[in-house]
Amino acid sequence: MRRGLSPTWLGFYAVVYLLFLYAPVILLPLFAFNDATIIAFPLSGFTTEWFEVLWTTDALHSAVRNSAVVASITAVVSTLLGACVARASARYRFPAQKGILGFIMLPLVLPEIILAVALIVMMMQLGLSLSLWTVIAGHILICTPFSIAILSSAFAGLDQSLEEASFDLGESRAGTFRRITLPLVMPGIISSLLICFTISLDEFIIAFFLTGTDVTLPVYIWSQLRFPTKLPSIMALGTILFVLSIALLVLAEMFRRRAARRQGQGASATEGFA
Repeated sequence: MRRGLSPTWLGFYAVVYLLFLYAPVILLPLFAFNDATIIAFPLSGFTTEWFEVLWTTDALHSAVRNSAVVASITAVVSTLLGACVARASARYRFPAQKGILGFIMLPLVLPEIILAVALIVMMMQLGLSLSLWTVIAGHILICTPFSIAILSSAFAGLDQSLEEASFDLGESRAGTFRRITLPLVMPGIISSLLICFTISLDEFIIAFFLTGTDVTLPVYIWSQLRFPTKLPSIMALGTILFVLSIALLVLAEMFRRRAARRQGQGASATEGFA
């Protein structure tokens, strides 16, 4: 088994896995800069025409605005809810805590199409019309568990002795949270905002079921796939979204690591003071 798990074989497996995972994505920029309208090899030439088309498509601009609004509201609300749950689970102990947290995290493992069907049935029973607000409600449902997963580690790694020292010095709970707790977990909060924004921006199934006349960007892309002449511009749009998603995820990881380092420094300072 040791021979089978040697670094050489693990490295080879990692390379093959990454190629299998990202090979389809690599095709996006190839065809986005190809001047042919047919998505096929061999490539005929280089062009930026398909990116220029994106700037003149009003329906696309409307879809981008809708997705930006939905993703922004979803990220803020999901992070607020996630911070409350993460704070409560890390600071307090209450009956059936694990069961309640498991129930809250259930959307992570449920198929999205099941959630989408359940949500649209509930919206119809309540007499609510489909709109961007129903999409936001669905996205908050699936993004909140991700926020909890991120912020739980941030709050769990927070040294409680720092808060106790603040109380001993006469600071109130609100002041302690604002001056001590919030700065220490702020990188985790920013990481949660970025990841929730990215998830909401790219989410399709729930948006497809719950959207009304104002479509989001993934739904718009799906509607354009029926027209072969639109495929090159969709490839260009996919390239932009891929680069944007990678940039947001990299920023989120940077803030997560910064939070871990800050908490480690805070713990070291407390030990030194003790």
